[in-house]
Amino acid sequence: MRTGKTTIKMFGMDVDGVLTDGGIYYGDGGLEIKRFHAQDGMGLAMLARAGIITFIITGRKCEAVARRARELGVAEVHQGIADKLACLTELLARHGASLEEVAFVGDDLADLEVLGRVGFPIAVANARDEVKRAAGMITAAAGGNGAIREAGEWAIKHNGQWDDLLAGYVSPPGRREDRG
Repeated sequence: MRTGKTTIKMFGMDVDGVLTDGGIYYGDGGLEIKRFHAQDGMGLAMLARAGIITFIITGRKCEAVARRARELGVAEVHQGIADKLACLTELLARHGASLEEVAFVGDDLADLEVLGRVGFPIAVANARDEVKRAAGMITAAAGGNGAIREAGEWAIKHNGQWDDLLAGYVSPPGRREDRG
C-alpha cells in the first residue's frame, strides 16, 4: 500500500462480504434482504463529510443496496458489474482522480483486479486469502460488522483530517447540556 503524501480522494467497496456479512436472504415474491451495520453507515457518512467520494462497485443487483446507498449519500453506486476495473476507470475519469488516490475494500476473487491497481487496497478480516495477500491493510472487523467504519476512519486519518472531523462531533467545553 502506498503511503507518503498521496491523498485518498475516492473510497470504494464491494457489497456482499464487505458492506454486508455476505448473507443473502430470500423471501416470497422475489424479496432479497441484506443486513447492514450502523457503524459502517456512520463510516460512510464521515467519509462524505471529509470530502472523500464514496462508491460501490458490485457484481450483484439488489434494491436494498441502492436504498441503503441513497440513505448514506454514497456518490456512485454501480451494481451488476462484471468488469469492476473498467467501471472504476470510468469513475476516475468523471471525478478527476487517479488509481493512486483510491482506497478500495474487497473480500473475494472478483475484487483482485481492482485491489491490484489502486493505491490503497484493503481487505476485510473475512476476505479470501488471495485477497488478503493483495491488500496493504486488513481490517480487524469482518465485512458487515464495522469493517467499512474501520477502513473509513483509517482513510480520514491518513488524509490528516481526523482531528477536524472529530471536532465536528464534540461540543466545546461549557456548551454541553447538563444531562445529569
